[in-house]
Amino acid sequence: MKTLLILLGSLGLCALLPVGTNAEGTGAPKETPVGSKPLGIAFSVKMTGPYAQDADLQIICLFKHKKSGDTYQGAARDTDAHLHGILSALRDRDEFVGELGESILLVPPKGSIPAKLFLVIGLGDELGLSLDTLRIVGRVAAREAVRLKAKRVAWAPVIRDEGNSTIDVGEGDSAFVGSVLSAYDTEQRLQAQGLAEKFTISEWVIEAGPTFFDDAVEKIGKGIEATLPTLSKRETMPYSALTK
Repeated sequence: MKTLLILLGSLGLCALLPVGTNAEGTGAPKETPVGSKPLGIAFSVKMTGPYAQDADLQIICLFKHKKSGDTYQGAARDTDAHLHGILSALRDRDEFVGELGESILLVPPKGSIPAKLFLVIGLGDELGLSLDTLRIVGRVAAREAVRLKAKRVAWAPVIRDEGNSTIDVGEGDSAFVGSVLSAYDTEQRLQAQGLAEKFTISEWVIEAGPTFFDDAVEKIGKGIEATLPTLSKRETMPYSALTK
């Protein structure tokens, strides 16, 4: 699967609170840890947008481009605006189609967003959206994070912000995180056998708006609990007779 890097030189985020506010009025966006650092990753759900999160790698998802015009509202619209229209330009020119699993990597323009790198992963045709779609995206996201040596990762599905309500936000987030853990577990096994360079992801923020925040926290937590036992039952024999 090919990822295009463009050097630019210099699920559910609708109704986001203004950045820097939360219900407690502390001045910082609400953030809740999820799970007990599975595989060493500190997962959390944070009430913020992909245009505001400081991360080594910020990830969002976009549906396959529609000739009739793509839907951008809420965080999707605001993120494109912060990136000075880069996302819409790439799509309108058919240079990022958004096929399922297709990815494109951007170095954000100086002063646009806090993230060092910005990755877009395609969701494919909107009519085909399912939990399996999010699982595929999760695998791509985890492997790209490792390849790019991104210790601090953030992800926003922005599915609701593209006008789609087919799947439950919390369930989609849970499917994504479960797949991230599955792919990352394989990466760690490869590293342990000397088949990959040593690297660890330290934190992964799932961005969510206030409407879906609590549901995301609950369902991601349950998803992590359900995923870890299956990982512990994986084959432990080396991938190759030549590995130690």
